[in-house]
Amino acid sequence: MIARQDDVETPLLQRPEQPVARTPLPWDQFWIILFLQLSDPFASQTLAPFTPQLIRDIGVTHGDESRVGHYVGILQSSYYAAHALTIFHWSQLSDHIGRKPVILTALFAISVSMFSFGLSKTFLGLVISRAICGAFNGSNGVIKSMVMDITDVTNMPKAYGYIPLPWMIGTIVGPLVGGSLSRPADRFPEIFGRSELLKTYPYLLPCSVPAIFASVAYLVTYFRLKESVSTTAPLWQLIKGRFLRQSHAKPFTPSANALVDSGAANSEEVSSQPLPLRALLTPKVWTVTASYATMALFHMAFSSILPVFYATPIELGGLSLDPPRIGAILASSAVAHGTFQIFFYARLNDRFGAGAIHLAGVGSGIPIVLLFPVINALARGHGIGLAVWLCVGVQLALMTSLLMCYPCSALFIRAAAPNRASLGATNGIAQMVVGGARIIGPASAASAFSYSMQEGHDAWLVYYFLMAIAFLAVSTSLLLPRDPSLWEDERQ
Repeated sequence: MIARQDDVETPLLQRPEQPVARTPLPWDQFWIILFLQLSDPFASQTLAPFTPQLIRDIGVTHGDESRVGHYVGILQSSYYAAHALTIFHWSQLSDHIGRKPVILTALFAISVSMFSFGLSKTFLGLVISRAICGAFNGSNGVIKSMVMDITDVTNMPKAYGYIPLPWMIGTIVGPLVGGSLSRPADRFPEIFGRSELLKTYPYLLPCSVPAIFASVAYLVTYFRLKESVSTTAPLWQLIKGRFLRQSHAKPFTPSANALVDSGAANSEEVSSQPLPLRALLTPKVWTVTASYATMALFHMAFSSILPVFYATPIELGGLSLDPPRIGAILASSAVAHGTFQIFFYARLNDRFGAGAIHLAGVGSGIPIVLLFPVINALARGHGIGLAVWLCVGVQLALMTSLLMCYPCSALFIRAAAPNRASLGATNGIAQMVVGGARIIGPASAASAFSYSMQEGHDAWLVYYFLMAIAFLAVSTSLLLPRDPSLWEDERQ
């Protein structure tokens, strides 16, 4: 018995850890995904520099300068509202007809809506253009689902480390295009002064650049991007099945162009069908959606407050910085955040796990908020000196930790999906709720900031508000497991 016990226990105690073989990134398709993702931020960031002047030019404010920000906010909200209402349906549809048709639709919508925006002469036309772009642009969520399709647990963290790259490029190039090419007949009369078209539509040229880029991306997608969903159904079959409800009982035709491995090891998972909405609302999906939404709510609220805080006079609680300096700070921080995530996120994920990184990210929101009054107090007492810039740098560095919550959330969404065939719909649920947070966060935070700055009100009100969101995000983050693989093991 003793000899038998030694034979059984010794391998268990002395078993060496087997190194996990890492799957290389499928760069033949991944570079196309990164290229396609540039279309969305490029288009939105191109509009940012000239939208206030466009609002003034069309005369909707009737010369009231205080109303410009109001109409700019309506224009931005029209996109996010339409996007939030439709992103789940596009994501769910991509589980049935494939990711590629949905991405092609989104790129076509971006191109058409940008041309329409540049040709609009009324505020209603501008709103309709942005609403159409938001309603038909399901690419953001679907591209994230496609990344999940073509990666596995060994290379997905590395893949999501590159996801900020197109957003970083769009944030840099978009404002340059929008700022330099708006009103070209006035700015460059020797080149565009004879163009009656550009005199009539002074913002058509900057809108045309991202529109043409989206058209090029459409052609690249059509000819080079491979479908990543292993089973697809014709759209007419879904319509005939009462908008996806009866289509689950019908046989699906395997896509010959699919990237997903259909070997024996994955045959059961690949043959599974997309689930209806009610079956997707599992405790895991609710948990990761709540965590993702509260984190995004805090990030959007903080991001909307930050430039306002920089521009607000010191005596009213801000920092009294001019627009060029604010733009330089935000642009340099975007480059730093993206660069850090590209080079270090995968390593940090391997070392600490997605759960710890996510908790540290939302936890950094607490010192981020506390630094606002500290920075203002230093500016009041000592002017804008080294101490102020040091605190600003620390606050932006902590923001890097917060931004790494996004790839962590993607890993948890993949693990929370009830099956592989419902990955797009699961991601769509999270994106839909986060879309609502993108609408609520900036509006509520800006209102709280304005209210707290008024005479007779508590100047710390906005910081109480942000702190409450930060603690809420930390609370929901504690519900996540330390590693997404724990959820995937339970599913298997």
